[in-house]
Amino acid sequence: MSQIQQGSGPTALRILLGSQLRRLRESKGISREDAGHLIRGSESKISRMELGRVGFKERDVADLLTLYGVEGDEARSAVMDLVLRANEPGWWHRYNDLLPSWFQAYVGLEEAAMRIRTYEVQFVPGLLQTKDYARAVITAGAAGLSMDEISRRVDLRMERHQVLERADGPIFWAVIDEAALRRPIGGVDVMRAQLGHLMELMRRPNITIQVMPFSFGGHSAEGGAFSILRFQDAELPDVVYVEQLASALYLDKREDVDRYGEIMERLCAVSTTPDETVDILNKIMQEI
Repeated sequence: MSQIQQGSGPTALRILLGSQLRRLRESKGISREDAGHLIRGSESKISRMELGRVGFKERDVADLLTLYGVEGDEARSAVMDLVLRANEPGWWHRYNDLLPSWFQAYVGLEEAAMRIRTYEVQFVPGLLQTKDYARAVITAGAAGLSMDEISRRVDLRMERHQVLERADGPIFWAVIDEAALRRPIGGVDVMRAQLGHLMELMRRPNITIQVMPFSFGGHSAEGGAFSILRFQDAELPDVVYVEQLASALYLDKREDVDRYGEIMERLCAVSTTPDETVDILNKIMQEI
């Protein structure tokens, strides 16, 4: 069992723990149904545990370790210590009333990542948004929300930005479709400020921004936006995050990760270089 790197978010630890339990179960050829029966639960409970979407009871994990043949004191202690840390709430817990459960997992992974690669079609990526741009995006999709709820959602998004400012923060590599940069979210002034902010961010050594230009035509990622997160801990597999209208997919199987990784590599190969990104951002600023 490897040591968890300092700074890993609690939700990320849940996903790490769930992945480890899944690998142990599969290595023994035990079904989710049988594992669930042992802990007085169901197949769906085991599935949620293995996806890191629920908290972990120490008794349940201890029983599963016995079922999976983990008998050594050192190995068991390492897992049980992880249970304690995985159940600790992250800083975003005070926004739990606003965050859907499927997105809470992403915020935790974002906090723990050492590298984030993302492709965005419709909006500037959340970690790169100005406050005014974020407010415009959130307000546009905020039917039925109060002004206070909208403000708190904006505050949450701004607080997420701190991950890129940490000394041990992740490398962030974004490919943004030109359409997202030409869509005047919030009006011309807000959009121009957002484009200028992107140029400022590109001065940071841990941030790279490329643009998928209209001129390229069709490409390999026409299925939509996605992110690929990699972690310092070797025990935690890369995770592909694909957001949907009212849910999200978290993919960590090697074949899925490899497929999205290849798509990302092709996107980077045909998108603008950083110098060309500055040129196209300046051009768009003049044209909108």
